[in-house]
Amino acid sequence: MIRILDIFLAVVGLVITSPVLLILFIAGYFDTGSPIFRQERVGRFQRPFVLVKFRTMKPETESVASHLAQSSAVTSFGRFLRRTKLDELPQLWNVLKGEMSLVGPRPCLFNQEELINERQKRDVFSARPGITGLAQVNEIDMSTPLLLAETDEAMLRTLSLRNYCRYILQTVSGKGSGDRVRD
Repeated sequence: MIRILDIFLAVVGLVITSPVLLILFIAGYFDTGSPIFRQERVGRFQRPFVLVKFRTMKPETESVASHLAQSSAVTSFGRFLRRTKLDELPQLWNVLKGEMSLVGPRPCLFNQEELINERQKRDVFSARPGITGLAQVNEIDMSTPLLLAETDEAMLRTLSLRNYCRYILQTVSGKGSGDRVRD
């Protein structure tokens, strides 16, 4: 049922937001010259996939988790995208392709070994990674790997259609601040 909802909502989301996607793409092009950001992430069953987002940092920024990046790497347009969570919209394509779900644990990088180990212990990788979830609406990010893995496990254990919808609505209404960046 959730996969069917993922597909339906991703298609509807892409269609409805297509004018916004186009505007953000053009604005991102003027901001960095490279509006789309692609990065290999850890997916379901720890298989790699390429996550797509709008670029929020300068193109030459080192490929690290957001909490390890310098705040000076984030552009002013990127700050707006992060604050409004509009940088996540292209991930609807990942959802449509079946690489992600709308709700699930945020996909990490392969070099985040502590988080990967904690998630392995809790069978978190049996689920598709998500755009949002319990950790995101509670402002828990990858800078606290143990807490994040525990929260992901709790979310997956209690994930229902009601909670799925609740996490999406909380995210759309602005709950959670997105990934932190070092000052």
